[in-house]
Amino acid sequence: MDGWSAIIAGPLEVFMKVGFIGLGNAGGNLAGSLQRNGYHLVVRDLDKSLAEPFIDAGAEWAENPRRLAEMCDVVITCLPSPAAVSTVMEAPDGVLAGLSEGKTWLEMSTTDEAEVRRIGALVKTSGADPVDCPVSGGCHRAATGNISILAGCEREVFERVLPILTTMGRRILHVGPLGAASILKVVTNYLASVHLVALGEALTTAKMAGMDLNTTYEAIRISSGNSFVHETESQVILNGSYNINFTMDLVIKDMSLFQAIADRHDIPLEVSPLILDIFQHGQDAYGPRFWSSGIVKRLEDACEVALRAPGFPDELVDTEPEVEGYEVIPSAV
Repeated sequence: MDGWSAIIAGPLEVFMKVGFIGLGNAGGNLAGSLQRNGYHLVVRDLDKSLAEPFIDAGAEWAENPRRLAEMCDVVITCLPSPAAVSTVMEAPDGVLAGLSEGKTWLEMSTTDEAEVRRIGALVKTSGADPVDCPVSGGCHRAATGNISILAGCEREVFERVLPILTTMGRRILHVGPLGAASILKVVTNYLASVHLVALGEALTTAKMAGMDLNTTYEAIRISSGNSFVHETESQVILNGSYNINFTMDLVIKDMSLFQAIADRHDIPLEVSPLILDIFQHGQDAYGPRFWSSGIVKRLEDACEVALRAPGFPDELVDTEPEVEGYEVIPSAV
């Protein structure tokens, strides 16, 4: 952090109003970190019941996105799809209508880089600054401020919003201009989806070969086959809840965004179309709102086995709650 950021990091929360639109699994946890750390919040969600805990704790409610933008210095959107973001931003009573000189829009959804750049250009015409800053690490880490955040924007804007980002996240990386973070987020989500499908095959093969699944979990964890996905999602698979707070339809959305980037650049991917097809079959079988870790049920059902082992939780809890401090990852840009 440079000197200016260090100066403003302390008192910002005292006077800055932050508007947060989208209080679902990820957004609600991110907004919670801001409120817990003293930021004055203005909140909005289509489901007002999701906003009530924040309002009870002192947040203000905005009747529409335009009013929220008018009331706030910073507007954060964390929504389920590019279409939802476009509606919230561009409707007659949307965020764009309430932005003005000196304000900042933080787009924390996993979205399409072309769309975030298009809307970002409109944000700039209002005098405000756009940032795409999706998160990675899971809702359990978002709940404790231990999540990673990728930020795409001009460097000066990044330095200005860094105190807000470090309140919501633990590891922060400036990745380049607007849109760069959205590209890298779908790249990382693509890899997580590949790892998840591969883990289903690995665990099922171990089970059918007579291996104890507790032992299998540990063997993978301490080996070259380990991954973040194994250490997290394998736990709720082996518990049987599959509850990773992320659903089949969201995987398909993110995988489709990744594939679209590859298609635009004429890259003949082989694994991505296969993984997307697997998740589409999973959604057809179990429904769009079934937990994404439940993709392993395709093999469980086909082999008539249950990938279960004792001692694993039904929902993930961050093992480093309320992590103190943060790390701004050195950037090459």
